[in-house]
Amino acid sequence: MNSLTTDPADTTLRRLFTEAQAADATLAEDMFEGIESQEAAISRMLEAETQDYRAVAHRVAGNFLAVSPEFGRFLYMCARGCQARTVVEFGTSFGISTIHLAAAVRDNGGGQVIGTELEPSKAERARAHLTEADLADLVDIRVGDALETLREVGGPVDLVLLDGSFTLYRPVLDLLEPHLRPGAFVIGENAFEGTGYLEYVRDPSNGYLSLVLPFGVERGNELSIRTR
Repeated sequence: MNSLTTDPADTTLRRLFTEAQAADATLAEDMFEGIESQEAAISRMLEAETQDYRAVAHRVAGNFLAVSPEFGRFLYMCARGCQARTVVEFGTSFGISTIHLAAAVRDNGGGQVIGTELEPSKAERARAHLTEADLADLVDIRVGDALETLREVGGPVDLVLLDGSFTLYRPVLDLLEPHLRPGAFVIGENAFEGTGYLEYVRDPSNGYLSLVLPFGVERGNELSIRTR
């Protein structure tokens, strides 16, 4: 028995994945209409974020932008495997990934997931979903710019999920790095080249070992382990 595959979390997640699929079905088509390749679409998104990541976040305020069920289970397993008690999540959205991480923290014996979300309406819905999943007591969702909301996270941090504005992955990691314990997991979902993040975590001299995950490769999923 575990908190992820039993109710109320299981039923909550099944409903949310169904809602996410419906809500996000036309997102890529709407945002990248007329763009010929995935590489060009990513380049356009990174350029837009560089100019104004807040505007991009507001544009997708109604979308889940959720992890897949497979990736969610991977998050749970990572958090269980490293016995995470303190987890930081950049980009909470509507709370699907947060539920997976909080379930792992509960099954590890307790702790805290610190989430951050730029859009207040998303944070409000995420809190409601966590309450429905009976995991709200383990999560602190902070609303605002992650470079401000994550300045104080306590420590040590056992696992970081980066799943917000792509161009902020490296700045957010820089902010959290002093709090990472040796062996901490850093998971970049949609970690694309050209932002400085992948180049940094793939250089062993910076204190990480890193590899592309064998699923969701087209989305740039990367797992890194803090080695010092």
